[in-house]
Amino acid sequence: MITSFFFRYLASGCTFTDLHYTYRIGISTASKIVQDVCTAIWTVMRLDCIPTPTKELWESIASDFEANANFPHCIGAVDGKHIRLTCPFSSGSMYFNYKEYYSVVLMAVADSRYRFVFVDIGSYGKDCDASIFKKSSLWQSIERNTQQLPEDKCLSGTQSPKVPYFFVGDEAFGLHKHLLRPFGGTHLTTEKRIFNYRLCRARRYVECAFGILSNKWRVLHRPINVQPDFAVNIVKACIVLHNFVRDRDGFLIEDTTTITGLEDVPQENVLRGGLTANNIRNILCTYFVSSVGSIPWQMAKI
Repeated sequence: MITSFFFRYLASGCTFTDLHYTYRIGISTASKIVQDVCTAIWTVMRLDCIPTPTKELWESIASDFEANANFPHCIGAVDGKHIRLTCPFSSGSMYFNYKEYYSVVLMAVADSRYRFVFVDIGSYGKDCDASIFKKSSLWQSIERNTQQLPEDKCLSGTQSPKVPYFFVGDEAFGLHKHLLRPFGGTHLTTEKRIFNYRLCRARRYVECAFGILSNKWRVLHRPINVQPDFAVNIVKACIVLHNFVRDRDGFLIEDTTTITGLEDVPQENVLRGGLTANNIRNILCTYFVSSVGSIPWQMAKI
């Protein structure tokens, strides 16, 4: 009964009060069951479902992105998702986000199989995605050169120059040689518009991963009526179970989407990240319109 109750809670979005009447157990008992099982799932299954990234894993992710999204040297799509909460006790405005509800932030890096490679859960809802990712253990390890990223290589079909491996994100993130974002502005050259389209095709995977996660574990569709620490444990369990199901079921065609426009292109033109990062983005711009880097339908999408 415990297993049935636990998965009913995560998958249905019912509250503890709803399940109290269905299963005829106390609300406090129901809460204790969910909390203990979530903790056990994270402790036992985390290393199998979310292994510590290695150089070989990053190279495998980059290879999949180049095959599935036509974006070379991409080792993950990064974005944040607000997990809606009821107002926590004595929290002030710390959990109140710009969307005008209370939340904690799930910061995640996804691969092209809609799996989560890295997650950082529990930041205040008021914090922005860029600052959360900058403070994450993954980014700190990259800045300290302790993360085993693949060595810089030439793009496929070219001889020079060498390009580092990087994450892709939206306009909320700062430009860096290991983190690319779209070009800003409305009057962009054809090359820049193609770059933005190609980047959006790669970045969609983290957005789709969030959608698959929320639709399978529908507790994430409503404000979670627990305190933030408990909500973090629930999200951790959902992440582990999401990856477990993805590994078990493999690639499903119904999980795919098509990017038809550039709705996410930022409207301001801000140059950030330094000369190196901008040079990398310019190299990719040129590559995407070359004979070896272009794709047949890209001109129709801009």
